[in-house]
Amino acid sequence: MYPFNYYSPATITEASSALKKDPGSMVVAGSTDLLSEMKEGVVRPSSLISLTEISSLRDVTWNENGLSIGAMVTLTEIASDPMIRRRCSVLSEASESVATLQIRNIGTLGGNLCQRPRCWYYRSPQFNCLKKGGDHCFALGGIDRYHAILGGSRCFIVHPSDVATGLLSVSASVTIYSEGSMHTLPLSEFFVGPESDVTRENILSQGDLMIAVNIPSFALDRIGVYLKSKERQSMDFALASAAVSIENRDDLIVDAGVAVGGIAPVPLTLAEVEGHLINSRVGNIDLRDTLDQVFSDARPMSTNGYKISLAKNYLRRAITQVFERM
Repeated sequence: MYPFNYYSPATITEASSALKKDPGSMVVAGSTDLLSEMKEGVVRPSSLISLTEISSLRDVTWNENGLSIGAMVTLTEIASDPMIRRRCSVLSEASESVATLQIRNIGTLGGNLCQRPRCWYYRSPQFNCLKKGGDHCFALGGIDRYHAILGGSRCFIVHPSDVATGLLSVSASVTIYSEGSMHTLPLSEFFVGPESDVTRENILSQGDLMIAVNIPSFALDRIGVYLKSKERQSMDFALASAAVSIENRDDLIVDAGVAVGGIAPVPLTLAEVEGHLINSRVGNIDLRDTLDQVFSDARPMSTNGYKISLAKNYLRRAITQVFERM
């Protein structure tokens, strides 16, 4: 490890100012991801700006608009909150699926959404890949078992956040502090794919801060399921994941949210599947043609073609489990 400055501001404005003052500074939340990047030599921030002293980032607020969760709320707090578990089970299950209990105890909502990819070429100091400013994605012609089958463009990372996939299925939005003011945008617009900017995964600029994630009232109290395929029972990131959230009235699906993770550089909302489900009768749904269409653009690499059938099967299983909970 090398020397760096450490600051712990007390307000959002102070944290943003500190980030802008030092272009080499980076935010540290739970630190489960950033410190591993530093140890691996992937990043070398000159300063770390901790958000731990900003109490407003730990708020969980329920009101007529829905649910707002501060960016510094831990994954354990989300997974164990009885109200969130009852009214937004897909978020509880996604949070509980992350890594180990020890990591969830310190890992935060904002940190999970902003974590960097786990591609071993990106994480290794031996490879100057596209994401680190190089001119080549080493997954092309390399070891590609865990890489993207959709939306890879020039870089074939997969986004590592389980929570992001769950949140997309409930139409979540994110509140950001930027240039002295707050603004809110759909979570789907927060992520950035390699076709837009290969060096980043989200829209945050230097000095910007994620403040909270919001779930609208119309997406609460649905039946939800989050499923994740992984090689080991503990700690692993998703090979493929599926989040399904359905509102049912008299066996008629009146609203639905469907998202997948582990297969693309950004978590994906599947509007085609949502459209197929809405206005359908529970238990009388055949998704084969719709899923074939969704994955018709998949471009598997040499050893990750298994993700197509894996993602399809996990989507079917998640929808089936939602029906079983009704």
